[in-house]
Amino acid sequence: MNVKKFIAHPSQHLHGELRVAGDKSISHRAIILGAIAEGTTDVTGFLEGEDTLATLAAFQAMGISIERPAQGEVRIHGKGLHGLQAPRHVLDLGNSGTSIRLLSGLLAGQKFDSEMIGDEYLSRRPMRRVTDPLKTMGARIATTETGTPPLKIQGGQALQGTHYVMPIASAQVKSCLLLAGLYAQGTTQVTEPAPTRDHTERMLKGFGYPVSRTGDCIEVESGGSLTATSIDVPADISSAAFFMVGASIAEGSDITLRHVGINPTRIGIVNILQAMGGDITLLNQREVGGEPVADIRVRASKLKGITIPKEQVPLAIDEFPALFIAAACAEGETILTDAKELRVKESDRIQVMADGLIALGIDARPTEDGMIIQGGTLGSGTVESHGDHRIAMSFTMAALRSTGAITINDCANVATSFPNFVELAQQTGIQLDLVE
Repeated sequence: MNVKKFIAHPSQHLHGELRVAGDKSISHRAIILGAIAEGTTDVTGFLEGEDTLATLAAFQAMGISIERPAQGEVRIHGKGLHGLQAPRHVLDLGNSGTSIRLLSGLLAGQKFDSEMIGDEYLSRRPMRRVTDPLKTMGARIATTETGTPPLKIQGGQALQGTHYVMPIASAQVKSCLLLAGLYAQGTTQVTEPAPTRDHTERMLKGFGYPVSRTGDCIEVESGGSLTATSIDVPADISSAAFFMVGASIAEGSDITLRHVGINPTRIGIVNILQAMGGDITLLNQREVGGEPVADIRVRASKLKGITIPKEQVPLAIDEFPALFIAAACAEGETILTDAKELRVKESDRIQVMADGLIALGIDARPTEDGMIIQGGTLGSGTVESHGDHRIAMSFTMAALRSTGAITINDCANVATSFPNFVELAQQTGIQLDLVE
């Protein structure tokens, strides 16, 4: 189904228990590391979204046998670090920035040439943040003149370990270089300016590959191997974030989100909402496959505007579209700084969210690295998602507090990260119409 737009109507409240889609970051990495491990890796809770399926298809094109016995289950027959084969065609990664950036590091260390392309949105996204440091390791990689896809990678290069100090905190850049480091002579070190999601490091260890960390510096050395394992993918906190915000702003709401990953490098959404006065409780905390997991209960609360602590920004970087909706419904002013990374996501999330909030009557002032939002009354209107799934889902939640219907254009890419979003939204009490 090709959904062109959502029409979200004012709704009473959210209620019930639900398990949102599997974690996208972990699902990507399970395919990547399972493919280069020795033996068969079984994955449960796999996110069957368009982005993760693009990663899966890329490895099938490189000779990896991958079965899907049931929904959310994947069996990967790994061929070891040097078992990938040259693909017969260009690898199309669709809308997935994670796929193209992580695979850049992996493919830079292969013996064969490869080329990666994406859809119109991915084709606008900056890639020099990964191609420049890869080139310092000896990779031969070409982009367009503006540094965007397609990416053409020349195989057979003798990569050398490096010590790269990231100018901007980015888990994708860090993971790309660690994957290249598996094939580079010597040691590869990546120093990050602020903590970013550490799923790659955790999962490498889960596959038996040594990773060390000293302060802000993560290090891998080539010469090891990965051994197949079993992976239980928790529910994605980035997907849970929409319902956390929705339940926080809609009077009378009470929902419980089951089996959500609460990795400390991803917990910013919880910390920020609680700082705004959100009623959020973590229940049944446990560890599954090396990842911390909990059930999250969220009840409606009267949110207050805050200045978002800078140290929380990297821990919530994907959740800010939803948090901007929370800020629009909060009493007082919310100020975000140090979030320039939002301008190079699937869309310019600072400008696109500000435009949408302004269209709905909210005082939202974009800045170079963030936004200043004055809480107010959300009106009805039409907003443009610019093909960005997180923008579309955030404005769907805004209708819980709007005075009339909100029409959200260009919603087809919601399926990239959260294929059953509409079903769960309707199930919990949101009135949502789809226009094909």
